[in-house]
Amino acid sequence: MANVKLIFYGTEHSEETELTTYVNAQNELFISIENDDLFGCITLDKSTAIKFAKTLRTEINKMDD
Repeated sequence: MANVKLIFYGTEHSEETELTTYVNAQNELFISIENDDLFGCITLDKSTAIKFAKTLRTEINKMDD
């Protein structure tokens, strides 16, 4: 597996906010969101990460273009 960490930056409405994701040493998907005032993280097993991805895609499809 590739050794990759993805960092996503927020919009201008959420300046200085980063979402970071990577597979950790326990083979779980690690997701963190942080900015100057807040830090939160979660780890998901593969089946839960797949469900999360499907749910995220569904919610994105509900957004107006």
